[in-house]
Amino acid sequence: MADGHRVAMLGTGLIGTFYTMTLHQGRGRDRVHAVYSRTEERARSFAEENGIPVWATDMRPVVETDEVDVVVVGLPNDLHVEAVDAAASAGKAVLCTKPLGRTAEEAKQMLATVEDAGVFAGYLEDLVYPPKTLRSLESVRKGALGRVLWVRSRETHPGPHSEWFWDLERAGGGAIIDMGCHCVEIIRNFIGKGQKPVEVMCWADTLVHPIEAEDHGIGLIRFENGSMGQFEVSWAFRGGMDLRDEVSGTEGTIWLDHFLRTGFEMFTNVGSGGYVSEKIETETGWLFPVGDEVSELGYTPMFAEMFDAMDEGRLPMETFYDGYIVNAVIDACYRSAKTRQWESVEIDGWRGDATADLQAQREELDGLVVMKREKLPDGRTKVVLKDTATGTISERTE
Repeated sequence: MADGHRVAMLGTGLIGTFYTMTLHQGRGRDRVHAVYSRTEERARSFAEENGIPVWATDMRPVVETDEVDVVVVGLPNDLHVEAVDAAASAGKAVLCTKPLGRTAEEAKQMLATVEDAGVFAGYLEDLVYPPKTLRSLESVRKGALGRVLWVRSRETHPGPHSEWFWDLERAGGGAIIDMGCHCVEIIRNFIGKGQKPVEVMCWADTLVHPIEAEDHGIGLIRFENGSMGQFEVSWAFRGGMDLRDEVSGTEGTIWLDHFLRTGFEMFTNVGSGGYVSEKIETETGWLFPVGDEVSELGYTPMFAEMFDAMDEGRLPMETFYDGYIVNAVIDACYRSAKTRQWESVEIDGWRGDATADLQAQREELDGLVVMKREKLPDGRTKVVLKDTATGTISERTE
């Protein structure tokens, strides 16, 4: 679309602000043309601050604005179904923030809504789009790590910024649905989306805050090929936002630190003069500012890829189906946290294809499988071998 897309932004909180900043600073030709907020004061001020010509406190008139061709959903979780339905009914492309639904049932409903309407739909999972993550995924897909065996994804911070996150009914859960959804999709991308998640084991507890939902969670996800995913989430981590990923394969390893160590370190005794970066708890002492926050968190490449996919008539990297799979995994996590047992991931209509996934290359020496090669202090090489016919383990030095 040569003149760019005109967007209806649903939501004016932190995520709506980040999304609007990205669209107005990113490719440049895509603009927010209309905005919906639940309060008149916020709708008006957000529109004025961002040069948006149309604002309202009623969702459907914003979605149905003639000049708008794309709807971006940046609303609390309990409003996603209504917003997606409004966009699809108006025949508009729709991009929805994470998590897609509060449950897999809601996510499946939204997936069916957009597919039945035949509209473009993208799942706005920003944390698979940071430049260093995209580069890492490219390396993995080219075989740099061999077969990926284990992925650990961690997201922790001092807690959400808006009141609805803390409401179990509106959010659908606590730290696991809020941040575990990021981790699950990061894990899926590295292991391979063609690999089906089959079962999970999860611990969740409320250790700090007086809320009904969990403020801590740890989960294990086993995939059909035996690969494992691990996530760690917390709403009580002090010191900012900790985003880290680790990928272990048969031929290599990747470590990613996205936020606590940004490469920009500054000490100030008097304060930095305002906002430093998301979830930072102090303005003095040692600070770790972020040069371009919307890019480092993946928003800029995410929207570029979404609109490119829309213009090229292809599926985006992250679809509503991906959002549904994430919700299915999280549903199983919540069941496991209650039963304290492994729980199956229930997926209706699996679409994955594992045939293209990388497999470990097995080296052989004289008909024996090479288990390990190790350089010894004296310069010789020790080789550990297995005879697969007899099960005998042996070693030799070279």
